[in-house]
Amino acid sequence: MLDRILLTNDDGIDAQGLKVLEAIAAELAREIWIVAPEHDQSGVSHAISLHQPLRVSARGPRRYGVVGTPGDCAALAIAHLMAASPPQLVLSGVNRGANLGLENVFSGTVGGAMTAMMLGVPAIALSQAYTDRAQVPWGTAAALGADTVRRLLAIGWGAATCLNVNFPNLPPGDAGPLTLARQGPGVVHGIDVFTRTDPRGFEYHWINFRRGPREQGPESDIAALEAGCIVVTPLCYDRTDEAAYAALAAALPR
Repeated sequence: MLDRILLTNDDGIDAQGLKVLEAIAAELAREIWIVAPEHDQSGVSHAISLHQPLRVSARGPRRYGVVGTPGDCAALAIAHLMAASPPQLVLSGVNRGANLGLENVFSGTVGGAMTAMMLGVPAIALSQAYTDRAQVPWGTAAALGADTVRRLLAIGWGAATCLNVNFPNLPPGDAGPLTLARQGPGVVHGIDVFTRTDPRGFEYHWINFRRGPREQGPESDIAALEAGCIVVTPLCYDRTDEAAYAALAAALPR
Protein backbone atom coordinates (compact mmCIF):
# COMPACT_ATOMS: atom_id res chain seq x y z
CA MET A 1 0.00 0.00 0.00
CA LEU A 2 1.22 3.49 -0.86
CA ASP A 3 1.73 6.16 1.77
CA ARG A 4 0.16 9.05 -0.11
CA ILE A 5 -1.98 9.62 -3.23
CA LEU A 6 -3.15 12.90 -4.75
CA LEU A 7 -6.51 13.04 -6.54
CA THR A 8 -7.72 15.64 -9.01
CA ASN A 9 -10.19 15.82 -11.90
CA ASP A 10 -11.75 18.16 -14.45
CA ASP A 11 -15.44 17.65 -13.63
CA GLY A 12 -15.13 19.57 -10.35
CA ILE A 13 -14.62 18.78 -6.69
CA ASP A 14 -18.27 17.83 -6.15
CA ALA A 15 -18.44 15.44 -9.12
CA GLN A 16 -19.63 11.88 -8.64
CA GLY A 17 -16.55 10.55 -10.44
CA LEU A 18 -14.29 12.08 -7.80
CA LYS A 19 -16.24 10.26 -5.09
CA VAL A 20 -15.65 7.02 -7.01
CA LEU A 21 -11.95 7.87 -7.32
CA GLU A 22 -11.71 8.52 -3.59
CA ALA A 23 -13.12 5.05 -2.90
CA ILE A 24 -10.58 3.55 -5.33
CA ALA A 25 -7.72 5.43 -3.66
CA ALA A 26 -8.81 4.25 -0.22
CA GLU A 27 -7.84 0.72 -1.32
CA LEU A 28 -4.42 1.88 -2.47
CA ALA A 29 -3.04 4.40 0.02
CA ARG A 30 -2.95 5.24 3.71
CA GLU A 31 -3.35 8.98 3.06
CA ILE A 32 -5.45 10.65 0.38
CA TRP A 33 -5.19 14.28 -0.69
CA ILE A 34 -7.80 15.88 -2.95
CA VAL A 35 -7.01 19.09 -4.83
CA ALA A 36 -9.63 19.62 -7.52
CA PRO A 37 -11.30 22.48 -9.42
CA GLU A 38 -14.21 24.25 -7.80
CA HIS A 39 -16.07 24.20 -11.13
CA ASP A 40 -16.24 21.98 -14.23
CA GLN A 41 -13.05 22.39 -16.26
CA SER A 42 -13.75 19.90 -19.05
CA GLY A 43 -11.87 20.72 -22.24
CA VAL A 44 -9.13 22.88 -20.69
CA SER A 45 -6.39 20.38 -21.60
CA HIS A 46 -3.02 21.08 -19.90
CA ALA A 47 -3.74 24.75 -19.20
CA ILE A 48 -2.22 26.47 -16.18
CA SER A 49 -3.14 29.95 -14.95
CA LEU A 50 -0.29 32.40 -15.51
CA HIS A 51 -2.27 35.66 -15.57
CA GLN A 52 -4.55 35.41 -12.55
CA PRO A 53 -4.13 34.27 -8.94
CA LEU A 54 -5.43 30.93 -7.73
CA ARG A 55 -8.05 30.94 -4.99
CA VAL A 56 -8.02 27.89 -2.71
CA SER A 57 -10.71 26.85 -0.25
CA ALA A 58 -10.26 24.15 2.40
CA ARG A 59 -13.05 21.59 2.14
CA GLY A 60 -11.87 19.39 5.00
CA PRO A 61 -8.68 17.57 6.03
CA ARG A 62 -6.38 17.23 3.00
CA ARG A 63 -9.23 18.37 0.72
CA TYR A 64 -9.03 21.61 -1.29
CA GLY A 65 -11.08 23.28 -3.99
CA VAL A 66 -9.24 25.49 -6.46
CA VAL A 67 -10.63 28.16 -8.76
CA GLY A 68 -8.45 26.95 -11.59
CA THR A 69 -7.68 24.12 -13.99
CA PRO A 70 -6.69 20.50 -13.30
CA GLY A 71 -3.13 21.50 -14.23
CA ASP A 72 -3.28 24.28 -11.65
CA CYS A 73 -4.50 21.77 -9.06
CA ALA A 74 -1.69 19.31 -9.76
CA ALA A 75 0.95 22.05 -9.69
CA LEU A 76 -0.42 23.71 -6.55
CA ALA A 77 -0.63 20.40 -4.71
CA ILE A 78 2.79 19.01 -5.68
CA ALA A 79 4.78 22.25 -5.54
CA HIS A 80 3.05 23.86 -2.55
CA LEU A 81 0.42 22.08 -0.48
CA MET A 82 2.27 18.73 -0.43
CA ALA A 83 5.79 20.01 -1.03
CA ALA A 84 7.08 18.63 2.29
CA SER A 85 5.69 15.15 1.56
CA PRO A 86 4.93 14.75 -2.17
CA PRO A 87 2.46 12.14 -3.41
CA GLN A 88 3.75 8.83 -4.72
CA LEU A 89 0.97 8.71 -7.31
CA VAL A 90 -1.55 11.09 -8.87
CA LEU A 91 -4.93 9.82 -10.06
CA SER A 92 -7.06 12.12 -12.22
CA GLY A 93 -10.77 11.42 -12.74
CA VAL A 94 -12.85 9.40 -12.74
CA ASN A 95 -14.05 11.39 -15.74
CA ARG A 96 -17.70 11.23 -16.77
CA GLY A 97 -17.24 9.93 -20.30
CA ALA A 98 -14.39 8.27 -22.14
CA ASN A 99 -11.21 10.11 -23.11
CA LEU A 100 -10.12 8.60 -26.42
CA GLY A 101 -8.40 9.50 -29.67
CA LEU A 102 -7.91 13.13 -30.64
CA GLU A 103 -10.05 14.32 -27.74
CA ASN A 104 -7.24 13.42 -25.35
CA VAL A 105 -5.58 16.62 -26.58
CA PHE A 106 -8.41 18.65 -25.05
CA SER A 107 -9.07 16.54 -21.94
CA GLY A 108 -8.59 18.25 -18.59
CA THR A 109 -8.53 14.83 -16.96
CA VAL A 110 -5.51 13.85 -19.04
CA GLY A 111 -4.07 17.33 -18.59
CA GLY A 112 -4.07 17.02 -14.81
CA ALA A 113 -2.27 13.68 -15.01
CA MET A 114 0.29 14.93 -17.52
CA THR A 115 1.05 18.02 -15.43
CA ALA A 116 1.77 15.75 -12.46
CA MET A 117 3.99 13.59 -14.67
CA MET A 118 5.87 16.71 -15.80
CA LEU A 119 6.49 17.51 -12.12
CA GLY A 120 8.00 14.08 -11.53
CA VAL A 121 5.07 12.17 -10.03
CA PRO A 122 3.68 8.99 -11.68
CA ALA A 123 0.14 9.68 -12.88
CA ILE A 124 -2.88 7.89 -14.29
CA ALA A 125 -6.00 9.42 -15.85
CA LEU A 126 -9.17 7.36 -15.43
CA SER A 127 -12.45 7.71 -17.32
CA GLN A 128 -15.78 5.89 -17.36
CA ALA A 129 -17.52 5.44 -20.71
CA TYR A 130 -21.31 5.73 -20.97
CA THR A 131 -24.06 6.01 -23.55
CA ASP A 132 -26.74 7.55 -21.32
CA ARG A 133 -25.62 10.63 -19.35
CA ALA A 134 -28.32 9.93 -16.76
CA GLN A 135 -27.07 6.36 -16.18
CA VAL A 136 -23.28 6.44 -16.06
CA PRO A 137 -22.11 2.97 -14.90
CA TRP A 138 -19.93 4.25 -12.08
CA GLY A 139 -20.00 0.82 -10.49
CA THR A 140 -17.63 -0.47 -13.17
CA ALA A 141 -14.83 1.97 -12.38
CA ALA A 142 -15.54 1.60 -8.66
CA ALA A 143 -15.30 -2.20 -8.76
CA LEU A 144 -12.35 -2.51 -11.14
CA GLY A 145 -10.37 0.66 -10.53
CA ALA A 146 -8.18 -0.33 -7.59
CA ASP A 147 -7.09 -3.65 -9.11
CA THR A 148 -6.39 -1.92 -12.44
CA VAL A 149 -4.14 0.64 -10.76
CA ARG A 150 -2.36 -2.07 -8.73
CA ARG A 151 -1.60 -4.05 -11.87
CA LEU A 152 -0.22 -1.01 -13.65
CA LEU A 153 1.92 -0.03 -10.67
CA ALA A 154 3.35 -3.56 -10.55
CA ILE A 155 4.31 -3.32 -14.23
CA GLY A 156 5.62 0.25 -14.04
CA TRP A 157 6.12 2.85 -16.77
CA GLY A 158 8.61 5.55 -17.73
CA ALA A 159 9.02 8.90 -16.03
CA ALA A 160 8.16 10.75 -19.27
CA THR A 161 4.84 8.91 -19.62
CA CYS A 162 1.42 9.01 -17.99
CA LEU A 163 -1.25 6.36 -18.43
CA ASN A 164 -4.75 6.91 -19.76
CA VAL A 165 -7.30 4.31 -18.60
CA ASN A 166 -10.87 3.98 -19.89
CA PHE A 167 -13.49 1.66 -18.38
CA PRO A 168 -16.13 0.24 -20.76
CA ASN A 169 -19.84 0.95 -20.66
CA LEU A 170 -20.59 -2.47 -19.19
CA PRO A 171 -21.35 -3.99 -15.78
CA PRO A 172 -18.14 -4.92 -13.92
CA GLY A 173 -18.61 -8.63 -14.50
CA ASP A 174 -18.91 -8.17 -18.26
CA ALA A 175 -15.84 -5.96 -18.69
CA GLY A 176 -13.01 -7.48 -20.69
CA PRO A 177 -9.35 -7.69 -19.64
CA LEU A 178 -6.95 -4.80 -19.17
CA THR A 179 -5.79 -4.18 -22.74
CA LEU A 180 -2.97 -2.06 -24.15
CA ALA A 181 -4.02 0.21 -27.02
CA ARG A 182 -2.70 3.09 -29.07
CA GLN A 183 -4.31 6.51 -29.24
CA GLY A 184 -6.41 6.28 -32.38
CA PRO A 185 -7.74 9.06 -34.61
CA GLY A 186 -10.94 9.28 -32.60
CA VAL A 187 -14.35 10.37 -33.84
CA VAL A 188 -13.99 14.18 -34.04
CA HIS A 189 -14.59 15.49 -37.56
CA GLY A 190 -14.62 19.19 -36.76
CA ILE A 191 -15.96 21.91 -34.48
CA ASP A 192 -19.34 23.62 -34.81
CA VAL A 193 -20.16 27.08 -33.50
CA PHE A 194 -23.77 27.77 -32.51
CA THR A 195 -24.81 31.40 -32.21
CA ARG A 196 -27.66 32.54 -29.96
CA THR A 197 -29.04 35.87 -28.70
CA ASP A 198 -29.34 36.63 -25.01
CA PRO A 199 -32.36 38.44 -23.45
CA ARG A 200 -30.57 41.80 -23.85
CA GLY A 201 -30.09 41.29 -27.57
CA PHE A 202 -26.38 40.44 -27.52
CA GLU A 203 -24.98 37.46 -29.40
CA TYR A 204 -23.17 34.63 -27.66
CA HIS A 205 -21.68 31.42 -28.99
CA TRP A 206 -21.43 27.73 -28.05
CA ILE A 207 -18.57 25.59 -29.36
CA ASN A 208 -19.17 21.86 -29.76
CA PHE A 209 -17.34 18.94 -31.33
CA ARG A 210 -18.79 17.41 -34.48
CA ARG A 211 -18.40 13.64 -34.17
CA GLY A 212 -18.96 10.73 -36.50
CA PRO A 213 -17.70 7.24 -37.32
CA ARG A 214 -14.15 6.81 -38.58
CA GLU A 215 -11.86 3.86 -39.25
CA GLN A 216 -9.83 3.37 -36.07
CA GLY A 217 -7.48 0.47 -36.72
CA PRO A 218 -7.13 -2.77 -34.75
CA GLU A 219 -4.86 -1.39 -32.02
CA SER A 220 -6.78 1.82 -31.35
CA ASP A 221 -8.18 2.80 -27.97
CA ILE A 222 -11.70 3.20 -29.37
CA ALA A 223 -11.67 -0.26 -30.98
CA ALA A 224 -10.51 -1.82 -27.70
CA LEU A 225 -13.15 0.01 -25.66
CA GLU A 226 -15.90 -0.96 -28.12
CA ALA A 227 -14.77 -4.56 -27.64
CA GLY A 228 -15.59 -4.16 -23.94
CA CYS A 229 -12.03 -4.05 -22.62
CA ILE A 230 -10.50 -1.91 -19.90
CA VAL A 231 -8.16 0.17 -22.05
CA VAL A 232 -4.77 1.62 -21.10
CA THR A 233 -2.80 3.92 -23.38
CA PRO A 234 0.62 5.37 -22.48
CA LEU A 235 0.83 9.08 -23.34
CA CYS A 236 3.74 11.51 -23.53
CA TYR A 237 4.35 15.19 -24.29
CA ASP A 238 6.54 14.56 -27.34
CA ARG A 239 4.28 15.08 -30.37
CA THR A 240 7.06 15.09 -32.96
CA ASP A 241 5.89 13.56 -36.24
CA GLU A 242 8.86 11.38 -37.20
CA ALA A 243 7.86 10.99 -40.86
CA ALA A 244 7.43 14.75 -41.29
CA TYR A 245 10.68 15.37 -39.39
CA ALA A 246 12.57 13.07 -41.75
CA ALA A 247 11.07 14.73 -44.84
CA LEU A 248 11.85 18.22 -43.57
CA ALA A 249 15.35 17.19 -42.52
CA ALA A 250 16.05 15.98 -46.06
CA ALA A 251 14.80 19.25 -47.55
CA LEU A 252 16.16 21.85 -45.13
CA PRO A 253 19.83 22.80 -44.62
CA ARG A 254 21.43 21.45 -41.46
